[in-house]
Amino acid sequence: MKVKIDENIPARLAAELVGLGHDVDTVASEGLKGKPDGDVWSAAQGERRLPITQDLDFSDVRRFKPGTNAGLLLVRLREPGANALFNRIGAIARDEGLDSFEGCFAVLTDRKLRVRRP
Repeated sequence: MKVKIDENIPARLAAELVGLGHDVDTVASEGLKGKPDGDVWSAAQGERRLPITQDLDFSDVRRFKPGTNAGLLLVRLREPGANALFNRIGAIARDEGLDSFEGCFAVLTDRKLRVRRP
């Protein structure tokens, strides 16, 4: 799966996901850090990448309707420290596999994973 890690997700997650066989880019490595969300979304979709983000600007399922894009993983932890984010996203990537999110709108919380499929 092609993935784009937003600037609000620990960059060290990239190595973990690469180790699981994913093709990973980060917002920071592409010079998109601090750019508008629309630019990040366009870059991800232009490359058919699944963005992983905490940014609530990506929370509108009507705007990011499943099946109309490469997919989206929105992470909403109560205490989103770097270690908590790394561990929770890494666990889902290992247990569920990110490939299953292609074209989907997925929300990951402390206790749940909700996936809206096309």
